Amino acid sequence: METYTMNNGLTIPKLGIGTYILKPAQAEFSVETALKDGYRLVDTANIYMNERGVGRGLRKAFDAGVAGREDVFLTTKLWPSEYKYDDAMRAIDDTLARLGTDYVDLLLLHQQYGDYMDAYRAMEDMVDMGKVRSIGLSDFSAERFEQVASNARIKPAVHQIETHPYYAERDLAELAAKYGTLIESWFPLGGLDNKTRLMADPVVADLAAKYGRTPAQILLRWNIQMGYIAIPGSSDAEHIAENIAVFDFALSDDDMALMKTLDRGVRFFTMTEAEQEKAFTGFAPDFNDQD
Repeated sequence: METYTMNNGLTIPKLGIGTYILKPAQAEFSVETALKDGYRLVDTANIYMNERGVGRGLRKAFDAGVAGREDVFLTTKLWPSEYKYDDAMRAIDDTLARLGTDYVDLLLLHQQYGDYMDAYRAMEDMVDMGKVRSIGLSDFSAERFEQVASNARIKPAVHQIETHPYYAERDLAELAAKYGTLIESWFPLGGLDNKTRLMADPVVADLAAKYGRTPAQILLRWNIQMGYIAIPGSSDAEHIAENIAVFDFALSDDDMALMKTLDRGVRFFTMTEAEQEKAFTGFAPDFNDQD
């Protein structure tokens, strides 16, 4: 598996398996299947309510001799209801217990609302304690990313955001590069109900035919050549295998330039910041209430 080097000197795979919206049993299957197919990056979050399922999938793969814990880059995220310093410290221990591991390779703040500076300091302290190896952000605006990064003792290693050819986020990627922060793409295939629209785009379809690949593989290859990490999610074994088969070809410079013409500022996650803040800061589930 090809990797990038993060700003802390550690490496992260260029492609991983995402577990957003997967139920625990689905996440267990997807993680085990992905590791058997050669994936070495697994992404989850406490709000997904499937960390125990992810942990079971990891242990099944480990027990089968597919990989060891040291071979897998494991990412999870804290929710705003856990952002106060003491709450964040407890929440990190809880998430490690649910995952069945002594450490995570990357811990992100999932949203830019609530006491995120407190939570970031807790993550920094957990790095010092060895329970977290790298830290970062998810879905922060340019202004709030800059606030955290400029004041951080440990700079964000990764910023996970929505990116795809319709919404390439080049300006935010340029800002992240100022701090050596890598961009990680969720919705790299266009996302949920809108996925078909992006994969059916004539430019993407023509390139898929040209390279003898699927539209999904063209989109994932674009992400990688942009220097982004991609974490497509799936509970379908065929799609999981398809999505990792993107390291034996490359889009030409001309074709990357053609893909650039698709960037039209279209997001598939359409909640406004005001709607997100209202919904996310008021939502505080019991994360231990999961299968």
